[in-house]
Amino acid sequence: MEYPARFVHDKEIGGFVVSFPDVPEAHTQGDTMEEAMAMAAEALELALTFYTEKRIELPVPGALKRGMRMVRVPALSEAKFRLYSALRAAGLKKVELARRLKCSPSQVDRLLDITHHSKLDQIEAAFAAIGKRLAIEILDAA
Repeated sequence: MEYPARFVHDKEIGGFVVSFPDVPEAHTQGDTMEEAMAMAAEALELALTFYTEKRIELPVPGALKRGMRMVRVPALSEAKFRLYSALRAAGLKKVELARRLKCSPSQVDRLLDITHHSKLDQIEAAFAAIGKRLAIEILDAA
């Protein structure tokens, strides 16, 4: 899950101000480009949780435009966000997923909570319960 972000050098305060055209709730800054990138990933991850908490569809990432950089959410959070989207697409409620997994609804809540360190096999089981398969891809670092 990658979203394009604008990194604007701010001469007045120093550092870089970061914004996301597709996720207007996400904005941050950092003193260096490296710090701004790290802060951008955190801001993006947090902003996407607003969508899941409001139970609305996650925004679709737009195209990378000149002067922008792609920012991605951590892999475990991506799995959780994609599980959330798959549940919405299937028209399933968390209670139904809990029934299929033979667990409590609070356990499903933790599966979707980015602050909870779920095990990958639990997320994999949740995808399987809705007829999906979790796949992992390893790419060269950019």
